[in-house]
Amino acid sequence: MSNTPLARSDRAPQPIASEWTALKARKVSFAWEETPLHWLPDDPFTTHTINVLHLLLPAGERWFVHVYKQVLQYIEDEQLRADVIGFIGQEAMHSQAHDEVLPHLREQGLDPTPYTAQIDWFFEKLLGDRTLPPGKPRKWWLMERVALIAAIEHYTAFLGDWVLNADELDRRGADPTMLDLLRWHGAEEVEHRSVAFDLFMHVDGSYSRRVRTWATAFSALVFLWQRGARFFMENDPTLVDGKASFKEFFAKGKQGVLPTAGAMARSIPRYLNRAYHPSHEGSTEQAVAYLASSPAALAAEAREKGAA
Repeated sequence: MSNTPLARSDRAPQPIASEWTALKARKVSFAWEETPLHWLPDDPFTTHTINVLHLLLPAGERWFVHVYKQVLQYIEDEQLRADVIGFIGQEAMHSQAHDEVLPHLREQGLDPTPYTAQIDWFFEKLLGDRTLPPGKPRKWWLMERVALIAAIEHYTAFLGDWVLNADELDRRGADPTMLDLLRWHGAEEVEHRSVAFDLFMHVDGSYSRRVRTWATAFSALVFLWQRGARFFMENDPTLVDGKASFKEFFAKGKQGVLPTAGAMARSIPRYLNRAYHPSHEGSTEQAVAYLASSPAALAAEAREKGAA
């Protein structure tokens, strides 16, 4: 594998230097006792479509951390190494925060275990370590997963940018604790949006691999997300005949409580453009500003100071 991957592109991706910031894992504290099952009032479909994050992200982000610990040995740039270590710390905290929502869902009569078991299999078995001969086969599989993470992070940053600007959720009275979790997480996804792509370009950078793994990641995310939304709607104890459909997803996008299909479609050619760099997506300034005001982050910081 070449360590000078930018030469493979007709136009080298150009990062925006001012969008870079040093990464740190922030402790947060969420109290779920007052959060209703339908945390977006009178809208179980939107609630559960977004709730899929609590099922997908813990396993997915644990997998990110596992893969990145293996790839650290191939990083020759000290700043990138520091960014990756910061990324690992943030992803571990995200996984823990979303994991803590699951007991709250069980208390409200919605046990996610059957679906989370499938997600765990997907990341731990299908995308986990394989018994491959040392050398090129084993490194090939590692690079495939590094590229997959870069593609997934394109969409987590897209979602993070969306939720930071989803004012309709506020207007409709979304539960403030859930909204803070989503925006705290989304802000950190925007803050570290370039790390996965920069790592991929540093250790491999093959454009054909970028395209191939994007197609795999996009297909898997759509499949798992719609499956998760259907699981939640069908198992919601307050719904008689709960169903999830793409038609309703498109409608909720037009209403501003979910991302629009058009915005998601337009994100595809941007990622596949040879000149793509994540620093051109979203705003670090906006993300950092939210992180400085997040109620959960401030509460955790106050507790730390009190303990000291």
